[in-house]
Amino acid sequence: MILYKTEEDIELIRQSALILSKAHGEIARLIKPGITTLQLDKVAEEFIRDNGGKPSFKNYNGFPYSLCISVNSVVVHGMPSNYALNEGDIISVDCGVYKNGFHSDCAYTHAVGEVSPEVQKLLTVTKESLYLALEKAVAGNRLGDVSFAVQEYAEKNNFTVVRELVGHGIGRNLHEAPEVPNYGRRGQGIKLQNGLVIAVEPMVNLGSRHIVQEDDGWTIRTKDNKPSAHFEHTIVVRKDKAEILTTFDYIEEAIKRS
Repeated sequence: MILYKTEEDIELIRQSALILSKAHGEIARLIKPGITTLQLDKVAEEFIRDNGGKPSFKNYNGFPYSLCISVNSVVVHGMPSNYALNEGDIISVDCGVYKNGFHSDCAYTHAVGEVSPEVQKLLTVTKESLYLALEKAVAGNRLGDVSFAVQEYAEKNNFTVVRELVGHGIGRNLHEAPEVPNYGRRGQGIKLQNGLVIAVEPMVNLGSRHIVQEDDGWTIRTKDNKPSAHFEHTIVVRKDKAEILTTFDYIEEAIKRS
């Protein structure tokens, strides 16, 4: 069942999303060669708790960390560890915040120092595909319009879209109906209505679209071990233009200063 949100609910999600967006900014300042992914996780958890939130991911179905940190060929759900970042890596940071009874969810893939031109293009196209999808997330459109926008743009640029993993509704629960695939057909799926809050999250691969799960039961990586990028916003469907509740502004400000 799809749970549409009231304006009061949306205001509470907006507060959660602000903490989340600022936490992403704190992490972005630290991403450079030599830092471990476990150090990033610790900073995120402390910042979220200091600002009155709780990390949505920690202990979710037994996941032991506050961040999903996915490096290079890891698509999503990578676990923080003592791995130290290297020049040329890419790192997806996925985080959620629970506050006032509501969750928010957001992801950003960072380049660590200089990356190859083809990997930089992967990051750029994946991020652009997110915003193209959000242009379609307006009342009266169909969910397939959102999904198709990601797929069309990624494939036009000779990348592939992961099909087994999807975006989702979000609210009092981290994952709610409906599922939001990154591939589909225009004009298909549910009709979008004002007050639908969803997390839209393109996952785009440099090589083949196929993925495998590692033995830890969480980490998902590309089958061909080529890089994958992931960007995500929590948004509200509105009549004329989607309202984006999370923001990359704090991340991009931190990157500019580094």
